[in-house]
Amino acid sequence: MSGLLDDIKAMAQLREAQGGKWEAIKPEYAARMRAQNRFHTGLDIARYTAKIMRDDMAAYDADTSKYTQSLGCWHGFIGQQKLISIKKHFGTTKRSYLYLSGWMVAALRSEFGPLPDQSMHEKTSVADLIEELYTFLKQADAWELNHLFRALDEAKEAGDSAQEQELISKIDNYETHIVPIIADIDAGFGNAEATYLLAKKFIQAGACCIQLENQVSDEKQIERTQKLK
Repeated sequence: MSGLLDDIKAMAQLREAQGGKWEAIKPEYAARMRAQNRFHTGLDIARYTAKIMRDDMAAYDADTSKYTQSLGCWHGFIGQQKLISIKKHFGTTKRSYLYLSGWMVAALRSEFGPLPDQSMHEKTSVADLIEELYTFLKQADAWELNHLFRALDEAKEAGDSAQEQELISKIDNYETHIVPIIADIDAGFGNAEATYLLAKKFIQAGACCIQLENQVSDEKQIERTQKLK
C-alpha cells in the first residue's frame, strides 16, 4: 500500500488531467478515502488474509510458541468489538483470527430460529455472516483512521511539524482490523458440485480458510414404482 503523501500527489495529478472538471475535489481528502477503503471486494480480503495465514503457519512450524487464536462469533458487531479490544489491549491483531462455527450459526443465525448442529440452517448463512463481519471490520478501520486524520489536521493548524510527521507515519503503517476467518462449511450441504459452489461463495465473501467435515452427505433420490397388472 502506498503512503498518504504519495496518494495525495497521485490524486492531484489525476485531478489536473481532468482539465478543471474535478476542481471541487481535494486530493488530500480523496487520498484519505482511499486509505479508508483499502479492500474493494471479498476476494481482495481473501488474498490478503490467505498470505497472513500462510506466514503464521510457517512461523508456527519454526516455533510452536507462535500459535494463533481463533475467536468464535455470530454477528458482525461482536467480531468488530473483539478485534477492537484485542488491538487496543495488545497493540496488534497479529495471530488473532475469527472462527465461524456451524453449530453457532445454526443456533443463533438461522431465520428458522435456534436449530441443532445438523446442517438444517440456510446454506448461505455462513457466507452472509462472513460478508457482514468484514463490513463491520472495515468500519472499524475507517473510524480509527478518521481520528488519525483529525489529529493530523489539528497538528497542521498548530504548526507542529514533528507531530504531523509522526501522524503521517502512523497512517502509512496503519494495521487493519481485517484478520483471517476460518469458516465452517459443515459437510458441504449437498454433493461435490454443491460443495464447490458454496465454497466459492465463502471465498468471494472474504474467507481464506474453510473447514469441511469428512462426512457422507445425503443424496437426493427419486424412487419410481410401477403397478403391475
